[in-house]
Amino acid sequence: MVDVLERVGLDASALDRHPRAFSGGQRQRIAIARALVVKPRLLVCDEPVSALDVSVQAQVLNLLADMRTELGLSILFIAHDLAVVRYLCDRLVVLKDGRAVESGTRDEIYGSPRHPYTQALLEAVPRLDPAGERARRAVRQGRRAA
Repeated sequence: MVDVLERVGLDASALDRHPRAFSGGQRQRIAIARALVVKPRLLVCDEPVSALDVSVQAQVLNLLADMRTELGLSILFIAHDLAVVRYLCDRLVVLKDGRAVESGTRDEIYGSPRHPYTQALLEAVPRLDPAGERARRAVRQGRRAA
């Protein structure tokens, strides 16, 4: 168990601490370690970083990406945060009301979404460059930017 804790970035002293002594990010690492102990081929992650601040989200996402590569894990990653999904996932399935409306590679979905719901989701993502994004959106829609 100590080797798995160390693999997720915690030391052996974590074994002797109570749950209340851990931060949210550390608790998430413990949950990942618990899942890895049984050497799974598939890891199901349902909103694994939604309650974490951005820097801790990045650490957990990098950990998952590393585990995927090092251990040959497949990860079923369920999330509402499209930036997080874009970072971690190779293939996506977009659900609306519990039904799949679109699926494809990350580049297919983000580069040229086909379903109106997917398009609306992607349009709702905040951008750092709103003017540039409006211009790109206008080009995608076949008109000139204002």
